[in-house]
Amino acid sequence: MTLLGVHALSAFYGDFQALFGISLEVAEGETVAVIGANGAGKSTFLRALAGAVPVPRDAVVFDGRPVGGHPAHALVDLGIVLVPEGRKIFPSLSVEENLLVGAYRGRRGPWTLDRVYRLFPVLGERRTQPGTNLSGGEQQMLAIGRGLMANPRLLLVDEISLGLAPLVVQHLYRTLEAVKAEGTTLLVVEQDVSRVLAVAQRVYCFRKGSVSLHDVPARLTREQIAAAYFGA
Repeated sequence: MTLLGVHALSAFYGDFQALFGISLEVAEGETVAVIGANGAGKSTFLRALAGAVPVPRDAVVFDGRPVGGHPAHALVDLGIVLVPEGRKIFPSLSVEENLLVGAYRGRRGPWTLDRVYRLFPVLGERRTQPGTNLSGGEQQMLAIGRGLMANPRLLLVDEISLGLAPLVVQHLYRTLEAVKAEGTTLLVVEQDVSRVLAVAQRVYCFRKGSVSLHDVPARLTREQIAAAYFGA
């Protein structure tokens, strides 16, 4: 069943057009990757889905319901949750307080503080410390945990590996597999192409704000991906 349908979505920052007619589908329980070079529009796309960039109502359909342009809190209530690029940890809050912010809408589901601490034990060990005291990898765990506390049906993950060591990235991707096993649908924006293609069922490549490639990872060659990234 299609959980998310995006139909000819265009998005603007003032007079600047960042996205041009994006169409995309994500089935329930699926992991879909969005790849592309810097400036391709990937983060803008996720922000549009999460209610941070205005888009037409019918351009985004979630579980059969048009939701484009809904405010972020209303989308969280429906189960669309963004883990933003750069983690965006609240510096004045402890680890646990950062996690509790994710649950502020009171959406019911399997994810609780205890469940998040089991997924990321280091967060439980450091729950009373300021979130900004954590390492980069631990802050990414905190950002994912905060998103899970909203009990999403669709988790939007923006650049999970940005600035992190390969072993940390490997661990984070294992946790995404555990999240998917709980029934959460994942839409992952990523620059580490080989890493994300290893876990995704389908991939879309963006170039200059448009979809330049859409396929199953197993059918793609490096040459096809490079052409989609940079143009033939």
